[in-house]
Amino acid sequence: MNIFDSVRTALRAILANKLRSALTMLGVVIGVGSVIAMIGIGEGTKKKSIENIQIMGTNMLTVMPNWRRGSVVGAANDTPTLKDDDVVDLKRQVPLIDIVTGTVGARSMAKFKNVNYMTQITGAQPQISVIRNATKMHQGAWYSFEDEAAANRKCVLGYLVYQELFGQENAIGSTIRLKNQNFEVIGVVAYKGGSGNWNPDDQVYIPLATAKTRLLGRTNLDSIVMKGANTELLPIMQTKVEETLGKKRKNAGGEPLFRVINQGEWIEQMEQQTRLLSTLLAGIASVSLLVGGIGIMNIMLVSVTERTREIGLRKAIGAKRETILGQFLLESVVMCTVGGIVGIAFGLFSVAYVAQAMKVPPVVNSTAIIMAFGFSAAVGLFFGFYPAMRASRLQPIEALRYE
Repeated sequence: MNIFDSVRTALRAILANKLRSALTMLGVVIGVGSVIAMIGIGEGTKKKSIENIQIMGTNMLTVMPNWRRGSVVGAANDTPTLKDDDVVDLKRQVPLIDIVTGTVGARSMAKFKNVNYMTQITGAQPQISVIRNATKMHQGAWYSFEDEAAANRKCVLGYLVYQELFGQENAIGSTIRLKNQNFEVIGVVAYKGGSGNWNPDDQVYIPLATAKTRLLGRTNLDSIVMKGANTELLPIMQTKVEETLGKKRKNAGGEPLFRVINQGEWIEQMEQQTRLLSTLLAGIASVSLLVGGIGIMNIMLVSVTERTREIGLRKAIGAKRETILGQFLLESVVMCTVGGIVGIAFGLFSVAYVAQAMKVPPVVNSTAIIMAFGFSAAVGLFFGFYPAMRASRLQPIEALRYE
């Protein structure tokens, strides 16, 4: 009997009990599909998260107060604050900085006519548009340095805020209310496609001086954002920033009262976290493959018992032990292989459906497909070996007497 005859025989044996075989393969189908889906969704989530960070710019540093290092006593010099003179010092002492601005912000309701929308107000100098890659406009333009110097009540809307307040109508020249103050809309940033707490589309930008003196009543800065001229020199620029601010922003113990966040490091951390999560999810999904393998072993043992007389008859007419072993082992592998193929289709469908529901890009990982399919075949080989060995060891006379 050649390999093709053996495969046909194995398929006939499987199809002889269609419902039982289908239920047996279900564990393998779910296992393979789950592995592919989990890895695909994990990769899609990682891709979306990295895209969101890259939207803001990869050569950007953000300095924020480090409240964990603040003084317990509350001494003035130990208060984690950032001030306008810090921005001036950075401009003068760190030549690697291309553009820099301080920012203040708050969550607030934006109102236009009868429409209310809760959004993030960000007060910053006009160069924030370059730092955050927001120079492409859907309507209008950014406020100017003259608006900054005069603390004018003008604003630029992120695309999401624009849609919520105006739909698709023209917003330029309209007046919206922020914290019960009127602001003229002079620009709408083009759609960027972000999400989460740092969604660049969910922002209302106003001049820094306006935010500090007229809207929020702040004297200190919430953060300092800057863009480097060269991405490769960003680590050096970060060191220089830490040295410059460290001369005057330290607590009594000599610890810095600020922290510097590197966008590139965020991407690396995000990749590591999502890679670990994908591996964990794939490991959990693989458990169902093992459960499916146990189910296959169980059904193959039942099959050996049901076909004991058949085995005895085949041995009596000259079938070798290796032939019986190979036949039952092949049935197990074929069952897992068919289940693996169906599982791949199930996994690809799950990736597309779940990715659409989660609004992340569907990522089909070919390595995950090959690994899951190979693992399913290995499961069939491993768990089918004992039933096949048991069938091959049956004695012809005892097998023919079995009822």
